[in-house]
Amino acid sequence: MRDYARWCPYEEGHRNFPEEMQMHINQDDYNHYWEKGWVAIEGVYNPDEVERIAQIAIEVSDRDMTRSMDPDAATDKGVGYAVDRAEDGTIAPRKIEGPFLKAPAFQSFVLDPRLSLIIKDLIGVEPALVTDQIFMKPPHFGSAKPYHQDNYYFKCDPADHVITAWIAMDDVDESNGCLRYIEGSHKGPVLPHETPDPDEPYNLVPPPELINLSKEALAEVKKGGVVFHHCKTLHTSHRNESDRWRRGYATHWASAQTTCEIDTIKNGYFQRDDFPGTN
Repeated sequence: MRDYARWCPYEEGHRNFPEEMQMHINQDDYNHYWEKGWVAIEGVYNPDEVERIAQIAIEVSDRDMTRSMDPDAATDKGVGYAVDRAEDGTIAPRKIEGPFLKAPAFQSFVLDPRLSLIIKDLIGVEPALVTDQIFMKPPHFGSAKPYHQDNYYFKCDPADHVITAWIAMDDVDESNGCLRYIEGSHKGPVLPHETPDPDEPYNLVPPPELINLSKEALAEVKKGGVVFHHCKTLHTSHRNESDRWRRGYATHWASAQTTCEIDTIKNGYFQRDDFPGTN
């Protein structure tokens, strides 16, 4: 038997992995997640199926971008929430909010058991899909996302049940804006976040003196791989300086036992009457 109990983060009031549990990850990946706050696992999806989803993402993001430029469709998050703009005025899609509700192909893609079984292995409970986003990061001017913690936005408890699975839709490295993590930051508190740029009210950032950059690690991953991170792990991504796209499908999961100060869980996809598999 693998000694998962020794590494299990759950203390009093939580359960360890049962001995008979079949694991879909290896010991090193499990240890890395709980020690560092993140782990990259290659080959969860095959590149061909990811490419099909990436092409659908282009179509949906173009449609969303056109809609976001309509003054009558403006939101309090601003046009920049959905659109990236280069210095010469060229625009390209920044992100798709709630792709799960915009194309059936996205639903079958993110609910694939190849993904959910790994998540269950990592958090030790049955995962439930809460929400999702696709970050497009187009070549040369895909904007940076500053350091933040997901649970500042989600406000969920227990935090150990809340995880992001970030699916690489392109080969991702330093040049095109891979995720970067402050290793071990999930073991500390959720930090205060503020708005340093009034033109980007959607980018809330902890004070820089609270971010220990000496512990920064890059999460490079191939197309079809997945990066998993704890909801309290500080993470960022830099501008895409390459000739390549850097599309990433971020899916956010919790457990049925998770509670929230706000409506994160109440509004979760798994609560919807039309959620796949709901009777």
